[in-house]
Amino acid sequence: MSKAPKQALPEPVVRLTGLTRSFEQGGVRIDVLKGVDMEVRPGEIVALLGPSGSGKSTMLQAIGLLEGGFGGKIELAGIDATALDGDERTTLRRDKLGFVYQFHHLLPDFSAIENVVMPLMIAGKSRAEGEERAIELLGALGLGERLSHRPSQLSGGEQQRVAVARALAIRPALVLADEPTGNLDEATADKVIGEFVRLVRGQGSAAVVATHNERLAYAMDRVVRLHDGKLE
Repeated sequence: MSKAPKQALPEPVVRLTGLTRSFEQGGVRIDVLKGVDMEVRPGEIVALLGPSGSGKSTMLQAIGLLEGGFGGKIELAGIDATALDGDERTTLRRDKLGFVYQFHHLLPDFSAIENVVMPLMIAGKSRAEGEERAIELLGALGLGERLSHRPSQLSGGEQQRVAVARALAIRPALVLADEPTGNLDEATADKVIGEFVRLVRGQGSAAVVATHNERLAYAMDRVVRLHDGKLE
């Protein structure tokens, strides 16, 4: 009997090759990342585990094309991001990436729905299309009755759910989350991360979630540890 042919794995959404980052502090060179190699494929949710100060945020900034000064190679959605100029990197970030931070960073003068509509309109969607997508996401996150509320009228968990909806609005190829439940109590954190994982998987995006919380990390598909500037 002939064996069934193996299915080829999908191309990685992000591939890091030899990623390095160093800083000068008080005349001393500090090597934060020391040649990181990593691949994340479509639909995969990876927890980046490590204590505070281990370089998790630095690594996410590199993947998110948020600053320069990195060595090595960053490929995002099949594109060599290290070969792009500033405008091209901005376009790639806008079209392919979503971000969730420890603090929600919602626009305070805008309602929940307006905060989610904003990135869709920046990406070229009409307001009507943006509102349809925002209502879908906020409803899935249990915020269907809070659409017109401003951030100051929402609880911490609700604010972070709006931030999750905003990150997922454009259906990004990759979502980067930096300690997304760090400001929440344990019960709320569990609920928010559960909803995050469900929605990311549901729309086929990939995600890298930086955390120091081992319990939350093991809700992901795969866990990698950043130690002494390298992945374990």
